[in-house]
Amino acid sequence: VQLQASGGGLVQAGVSLRLSCAASEGTFRKYVVGWFRQAPEKEREFVAAMQWDDGNTMYADSVKGRFTISRENADNTIYLDMGSLKPEDTAAYYCAAVLGYYGMGYILPNHPADYNYWGQGTQVTVSS
Repeated sequence: VQLQASGGGLVQAGVSLRLSCAASEGTFRKYVVGWFRQAPEKEREFVAAMQWDDGNTMYADSVKGRFTISRENADNTIYLDMGSLKPEDTAAYYCAAVLGYYGMGYILPNHPADYNYWGQGTQVTVSS
């Protein structure tokens, strides 16, 4: 599967922004799709993930309650709705995918090394 991320931009703190990750070749069926972010001079960190087939989701503590991951089946697209943005959310955001089914109640892959398909980054900059 090939991934295409989009939707980044420069916004003020407190506003919302939606990122998209589309499967340009193939579908996300039987995949876990995740969002990661990487700020300058920092390691890439987990943001959120979704099991495409059953909608099971998982979030990093730093974004829980502010960010929502969702899917649009018809478009083979995963979204990351980011609310109440903070300057510390500034980073390049990447979507990634790994083949596998983990079932409801299981912890989804949440480390970059767990994923083997990556899209290009999309920059999100939040000004104070």
